[in-house]
Amino acid sequence: MLEPDATGGAVVGAGLPQGARFVGPVPGLEPGWRGGDAPADADLATCVACGLCLPHCPTYRLTGDESASPRGRIAAMRLVAEGRAEVDATFARFMDLCLVCRACEDVCPSHVPFGRMMERARVQVEPLRAGRERLLRRLGLEVALPRRWLLSLARTFTPLARPFLPKRVRGLVPRARPGPRVPAVTDPVGEPKGTLAMLTGCVQDQWYREVNRATARALARNGWRVLAPRAQTCCGALPAHHGRLETARALARRNLRAFAEADLVVVNASGCGAHLKEIGELLGTDDAAAFASKVRDVTELLAGDGLRGPNANPGFTRVAVHDACHALRVQHLREEPRALLRRIPGIELVDVADGDRCCGAAGLYNVLQPQTADELMRRKAEAIAATGAEVVASANPGCTMQISAGLRALGTDLRVLHPVEILDRAYAAEEPAREGEVHA
Repeated sequence: MLEPDATGGAVVGAGLPQGARFVGPVPGLEPGWRGGDAPADADLATCVACGLCLPHCPTYRLTGDESASPRGRIAAMRLVAEGRAEVDATFARFMDLCLVCRACEDVCPSHVPFGRMMERARVQVEPLRAGRERLLRRLGLEVALPRRWLLSLARTFTPLARPFLPKRVRGLVPRARPGPRVPAVTDPVGEPKGTLAMLTGCVQDQWYREVNRATARALARNGWRVLAPRAQTCCGALPAHHGRLETARALARRNLRAFAEADLVVVNASGCGAHLKEIGELLGTDDAAAFASKVRDVTELLAGDGLRGPNANPGFTRVAVHDACHALRVQHLREEPRALLRRIPGIELVDVADGDRCCGAAGLYNVLQPQTADELMRRKAEAIAATGAEVVASANPGCTMQISAGLRALGTDLRVLHPVEILDRAYAAEEPAREGEVHA
């Protein structure tokens, strides 16, 4: 009911029962957030609690608990913001169980920025962690990832350390030797299109170097001169996802300097690409926004740039396509990897049942939340195996680790390859190129 105010206008809500109020701060109470980043009131207000996100949320589908849904997590954040709850162990448990796959964002009619809210909520949770856990996270996310030499050391000694690693980690770490790093410069084949810079990554650069080399070769065969700046560092996605936004900002600034002269920045890891495309929001500067506008996923670039299709088959035909969450939900890339693979002779693409469901990798989730991650991994691996494919195409290193471990647990011999690796193998199967045709 609307009642007139002193000027004769209507006062919205004046006829509500005593004590009722609209969403917003509670008079007399202060927000329960600690200092530093926290979910913004404006972001929290975008959620109208309609529940359309629930059937798309992997953790809600597994548990059926409201607290394991986006709506439930936002409700918990709102209670803290209104001063009616604290950031405590229960709040931390709600936030930790989230995969931040952002499937909810994809279906939300109100465009709730759930990923942004979750990253800031996890900043609030970090001080609650035990000292040993905080130390391990700091060593991994703030010390090791930004320092290539430390990651190289870890990779070098992994074979010796493997018997002593926890079973879960042992099953995830790739076994193959990574080979040399991608060259600093790869010159184009034929008529040049231009020059671009490639993000080599941290995990990708150490454990999946063949993906980087294949990316450079495929781009060169399509007329691009490819630079791999040695001053670059980790993109910052993992620190951002796990409550260390200041570390992510510092890494972002380093990469802005490293890629300052690049006209285009190509990325072959979906999680890294999604993070870099949102770097303008993270830093809030014009330079960062300009950088974000230059970022392209390698499948996005090749599929939309007049790809030179190979004339040979890579040695297999049936390929299942895995859609990484941050490719599908954040970058909205679904058709691009499929369009690229369809250009390869003899390739038959098959979709995975419930292919838009998260595989459970989710940054460090498969280590920090093993029970939920294992169930999601099992379901994903079984769905892939049911396709009868010989190869599964995966464009994110975390997903590749998780899916490979799941397929091994099933006893299948399915290979997991990046789409650009499949393209590169098809190029290699053509008539042998003239000596020196692709060089660094």
